[in-house]
Amino acid sequence: MQDLIAQECLEMEVLDRLNSGRFLHRLIFGGGTMLRLCHGLDRFSVDLDFWLAHPEDASKIFKEMTDYLNRFYDLKDAADKYYTLLFELSSPTYPRRLKIEIRKEVQSPLSEQAIAFSPHSFRQVLLRTVSLPAMMSSKIAAFMDRKEIRDVYDMEFLVKKGITPAADPDVLKEVRRRIDLLTKQDYTSKLGSLLAAEKRSYYVEKNFTILKASIDRLEEATAR
Repeated sequence: MQDLIAQECLEMEVLDRLNSGRFLHRLIFGGGTMLRLCHGLDRFSVDLDFWLAHPEDASKIFKEMTDYLNRFYDLKDAADKYYTLLFELSSPTYPRRLKIEIRKEVQSPLSEQAIAFSPHSFRQVLLRTVSLPAMMSSKIAAFMDRKEIRDVYDMEFLVKKGITPAADPDVLKEVRRRIDLLTKQDYTSKLGSLLAAEKRSYYVEKNFTILKASIDRLEEATAR
């Protein structure tokens, strides 16, 4: 637990420094860490994931962020790849590395303002984030691509936030089928490693009942 607290404090420190360096207004924060820090997602996640607000800025941002991060951290890796800008850093305050991935996109995802915060940090950071409906679409696409149970967990979290799993009916039908194919190891090992102990048994027993019911209602409405 102490490692998770230290990880979250480092994430907040890096966000605060990126804000001070005037980078965050050019980025859109997304992914599981965004859902945890801005909306209370109750699973552990790693990495800071962003989209570029203006993809043509990629080369300029890469050079500026490389120079800036080197002032505060041991920058283990920095790469301007075809689809992403990638940074990996370490801090003397925390032994594990933190990865920052910035995706280059032709079009920016729908965004909204939110505050990133942690009960373990004194910092609060106002920034642009991927909207929750856009996150739902992203999580559906991610699950269809990589079949990871963490994406299903995030989808159910978004349903609890009032976000409808909107997608092509055939896609939702396939999502529903793949949820039923998740194995005991997916629940106990893959998902269990991301959750607090008191939540693990609930999902082993319930198997995403809330999310599946939401998809079933959408299928029934489409069939009418």
